[in-house]
Amino acid sequence: MSAHALFDTQGPRGRATVRIVTMLSVVAAFALAALVYWQLYRTGQLAPSKWRTFTQPGTLRYFADALRNTALAALGAAAIGLPLGLVLALGRLSRRRWLRLPSTAVIELFRAVPVLLVIYVFMFALPAYGIRLSIYAKLVIPIGLCAAAVLAEVFRAGVLAVPRGQTEAGLAVGLREGLVMRIVVFPQALRMVIPALVAQSVVVVKDTAFGYVVSYPELMQSGKVLVANTNDLIQTYLVITLVYVVVNVLISAFAQRLERRMNRARGMGRVSILARVRRTAIQ
Repeated sequence: MSAHALFDTQGPRGRATVRIVTMLSVVAAFALAALVYWQLYRTGQLAPSKWRTFTQPGTLRYFADALRNTALAALGAAAIGLPLGLVLALGRLSRRRWLRLPSTAVIELFRAVPVLLVIYVFMFALPAYGIRLSIYAKLVIPIGLCAAAVLAEVFRAGVLAVPRGQTEAGLAVGLREGLVMRIVVFPQALRMVIPALVAQSVVVVKDTAFGYVVSYPELMQSGKVLVANTNDLIQTYLVITLVYVVVNVLISAFAQRLERRMNRARGMGRVSILARVRRTAIQ
């Protein structure tokens, strides 16, 4: 059974039910796609003249710039969310109340508040107190803060999923608790949470679509401007949808490849961890 399975292995009846539901879902999806295609064809939206704009070098460069801006926003949010999420997770796991309580409060606050509301705070509330940020920062910081809250819970769940015996074994050979976390627990936790990290990275990429709120020229905002100039609404947003799908598929494929490599190195990694524990204990 898969290491990431969320339910027990199904019996013959359950597998038969899954196959039937899957086939019905595929048939329904194809029927819906055929209906959409027919409606677009019938209304002339698939005519070559409607797509000529997207073959022009200027339009291609325009979309390339928009994609680059989307990537920069996503990377900036990830640069905030990953380290901050790890710090918040360690704070929430801490035995010290002065670390655990503030960390918990920050996590719960940004998990509960929509990203759009945080963006509005950076747009309207902070300037009222003299805090003025760039358009890029007004988009990236809110996305990064909300992502950090989710990632903190992902990291915490991974740490708690590592068997307690791993920590006890490290403490038994004389390691400090922080060192046990760094060289024994966290490497194993990270391997387990890779799927969740990938899912959140996809969410971060999609959240950059809020760039239209602050007029940041990412894909959605650039598409809005292009529609205003060409009136090719359906074609523009179909192209943007395709770009998002390709980007997210590439992210998922990269994560799957990374997970396979980490699984292959799992045995060697355990030996390496044991060796580091022994060396540290001796020192």
